Amino acid sequence: MRVRVLAVGNKMPVWVEQGVAEYSRRMPREISVEWLDLPLAKRGTGSADSYRKQEAEFIQSKLNQDEDLIALDVQGQAVSTEKIADRLADWQMRGRRVCLVIGGPDGLHQSLLSMASERWSFGRMTLPHTLIRVILAEQLYRAWSLQSGHPYHRAT
Repeated sequence: MRVRVLAVGNKMPVWVEQGVAEYSRRMPREISVEWLDLPLAKRGTGSADSYRKQEAEFIQSKLNQDEDLIALDVQGQAVSTEKIADRLADWQMRGRRVCLVIGGPDGLHQSLLSMASERWSFGRMTLPHTLIRVILAEQLYRAWSLQSGHPYHRAT
């Protein structure tokens, strides 16, 4: 199974790169997680919506037709590790390719959100898009560990 993560932003702090790399390294061979950094819209005198729109156009140019699009959005449906594990199992069973999208500091444009088959939220807190990368990488690994009975996931 292939999972792609499109994340707006570049020049991530070392701790972000290390966290994402660590959890990606732990994933089993049968689940490939590819991370693709996309450039931020050039900031200046424009509005947050204009930046989101520019970033959405670039994201859309990188999407594949055969992927289920999942947008990470603070206004999305709150997801649990168990829900992510269920979705992972479903995607594997159906042989689906998945693309998860993390917006930049201004979030995702409505045009992209409306394209998504699902909108996930890791809670109602606004978190930095850099931290979301590490949280998503860890949750994908934890979801796999729950699904496969690996001892990493110990919650009851």
